[in-house]
Amino acid sequence: MPASPEILSRDVVYTGRRVTLEVHHVRDARGRETTREVIVHPGAVAILAFPQDGHVLLERNWRYTVGAAMIEIPAGTLVPGEDPAACAARELAEETGYRAGRLEPLISIHPSPGVLAERLTVFLGFDLREGRPALEAGEQIETLLVPVDEALAMIRDGHITDAKTIVALLFWNAWRRGASNAVKGNA
Repeated sequence: MPASPEILSRDVVYTGRRVTLEVHHVRDARGRETTREVIVHPGAVAILAFPQDGHVLLERNWRYTVGAAMIEIPAGTLVPGEDPAACAARELAEETGYRAGRLEPLISIHPSPGVLAERLTVFLGFDLREGRPALEAGEQIETLLVPVDEALAMIRDGHITDAKTIVALLFWNAWRRGASNAVKGNA
């Protein structure tokens, strides 16, 4: 296991609503000094939900950073100190109008650990009830109900390129198949 570097100093370059950019001056285990640019983020959640049998809840979400609409699962940023399950319930309702009767953690990931300190937890949403979304200013989100097989095909053909959505769908699909085999005694 590599030793963690010694942080000699930190400079805050920018502080915004959701992220802080820091430059860390570090010394590695061999005594070499260098800098690391770190985007500090409070963390995020995403929700993989199935409002109808065999259909997954997706969104067409305009993403300013890439200049395009992307197909994604609902997601959002934690308010500092917020419980991730509470954030997932809030974001699901705000973006899609759906309310989950129950949320269970599926997987946690670090989307881009080379520069981003964000940890994202994906929840499974169960017992969904439909409602009205309450989009924030600047959000351009269209809710989509997509057959699961079609969503998986959208990953293969490059229509879904969002990392959290790919990880959530593929992990869930592998877990579902593994659980099915375990029930059959094949695992």
